[in-house]
Amino acid sequence: MHQAEKILEFDKIKEMWSGYALTEKAKQRVREQVPYLAEMELAVALRETTQAKELLEKCGIPPLVSLSGVEELLNAAAKGECLAAWQLEQLATALVAVRRLKDYLNRGKGYENALAYYADNLDALELLREEIQAKIYNGEVSDRASKYLQDIRREIMLCEEKMREKADAVMRSHKDCMSDSFSTVRNGRICIPVKKEYRYKISGNVIDKSATGSTVFIEPAASAKYYEELQQLRIAEEDEVRRLLYELTVQVDMQAEEMRENIRVMEKLDFAFAKGKLSLDYAGTEPLIVRERKIQLTNAKHPLLEQTTCVPLQFSVGDGVQGIVITGPNTGGKTVAIKTVALTCMMAQCGLHVPCEKAELCMNSNYLCDIGDGQNLSENLSTFSAHITNVLDILKQVNPESLVIMDELGSGTDPLEGMGIAVAILEELKKSGALFLVTTHYPEVKTYASREEGIVNARMTFDAENLKPLYQLVIGEAGESCALYIANRLGMPSYMLQRAAKAAYGQSDVAHATFLEGACESLFETKDERSAEEHPAGRIRPRIERKKQVKKRKEIAFRRGDSVMIYPDKKIGIVCTEANEKGVLQVQLQGKKIWINYKRVKLQVPASELYPEDYDFSIVFDTVENRKLRHDMERKYVAGVLIIDKE
Repeated sequence: MHQAEKILEFDKIKEMWSGYALTEKAKQRVREQVPYLAEMELAVALRETTQAKELLEKCGIPPLVSLSGVEELLNAAAKGECLAAWQLEQLATALVAVRRLKDYLNRGKGYENALAYYADNLDALELLREEIQAKIYNGEVSDRASKYLQDIRREIMLCEEKMREKADAVMRSHKDCMSDSFSTVRNGRICIPVKKEYRYKISGNVIDKSATGSTVFIEPAASAKYYEELQQLRIAEEDEVRRLLYELTVQVDMQAEEMRENIRVMEKLDFAFAKGKLSLDYAGTEPLIVRERKIQLTNAKHPLLEQTTCVPLQFSVGDGVQGIVITGPNTGGKTVAIKTVALTCMMAQCGLHVPCEKAELCMNSNYLCDIGDGQNLSENLSTFSAHITNVLDILKQVNPESLVIMDELGSGTDPLEGMGIAVAILEELKKSGALFLVTTHYPEVKTYASREEGIVNARMTFDAENLKPLYQLVIGEAGESCALYIANRLGMPSYMLQRAAKAAYGQSDVAHATFLEGACESLFETKDERSAEEHPAGRIRPRIERKKQVKKRKEIAFRRGDSVMIYPDKKIGIVCTEANEKGVLQVQLQGKKIWINYKRVKLQVPASELYPEDYDFSIVFDTVENRKLRHDMERKYVAGVLIIDKE
């Protein structure tokens, strides 16, 4: 699955997802996330994402915090260690965050949001928080933590003031001996700066001297007698501070389980809100997970592309269609299309919203991908060898619950043999029962798909006039690579184009005009079309193949008045005009008429069961005004009248 994640760029989605998480546990869970294989688990995960997104939209960003290091503090307290003042303050800050999150979720309860009821699992431990905040301030035990500590610290201040007063008195009485006008603290003792030559005029102990040696720092004897008293007071202060810290540590340990539950709930909510934030990032929607083996996407966009310029993808597979063969010009978006479909399915199966307007998706047991040339010089693998190695590995793992995507099927070797291999691979994929999407340039593979039940062609649209891909997928129609047409538009001489057509299709007479007249398929049309038997095996010209397809279409005829269903939209319509030689027929929908390929039409009820044999269909398909005019024109000449059918 890791390889598929990288190929489909789901690892980049995880990076975005992880960036929205705050706690390390939530980030780790994102990194380890794999598609759910149980429907109930997936349903819960998707519902959680939807609820998180709803809270974000209605209540704003939740006041989540990291809480990193809190678990370690709880473990230290459980071992009997004494927590420092700054560590206890960190716990109090965490409890403040819990209280704010609880208030946020309580507001969310007003929207009947199930995720908001996690507030009932949070305990802000108000008494513990108030106790810590009353005794700890700015990383230190506060003077107000106890009456005894307050008294000791007052005595310490008085003692220090007396020491300083005695030192200042000595300095005033011996101004001529001083090298400076103020006392200082050296090694914890009050000292006065005395010139070296007057050292013995001042009663006291030398504590330090200056760097040059010209000044010595003396603790006056009058100040020294207070030093011992100060030390005793500081020992008493330290004992009282330690007692207070132990007392708070014990209280923390007594409520450690509630703190751990707060951490677990906050990490769970952090993971859920990260999914909601990601959904807001690409305007995601909750997909509908269905049991049928089908995928239907409406206005799907690749989440890593620029959403304002990305062309929406309309896609449908299932309902009798097992595989889709996508063709079209290079850089036309074929690879992006199949990666978008597979990535969307993987995101949904990991409990994420999908970047679609609407999505109906099935669950897949695994995602099997063959995209990129896979060339590896260190392993002496060519492009073709890498493809085949990967394909064989896919065929070993594939099962009816798999989703398979393959890019440039059969490429990297002799075209004739590559075509045969491509068809063989499609046969195996069809036997497996898996859903599959493949891209190809081989016309023979398109022909195979057109006649094989359960497999349909699709094409990426191309603006031939401006030589620009339109990045739109049309299911039910085969596309052309348009290579010769593009080469012609870009200025390749006609004799080179004729030679290219002859080499590609074994056609000796390609008129120069056909290269200038337009459509890719008209490029190879000539008056003396030879039979397929005159060409090398497998090198059947596109025009001849199209004639065979047209013949097949005529065998599957729709009659005027037939009730049909249009795919993939599943709209009901009535056939207005029967299929032409290209297999295109006209269907009346509500308020409009459309032309559509017969492959996207399924017969619901034949006209013979809906209408009498001599039924006048103008009642259904014509306007009242046009019917009256036609009736008048049948009886007499009506001057200046033109009947226009609106489609």
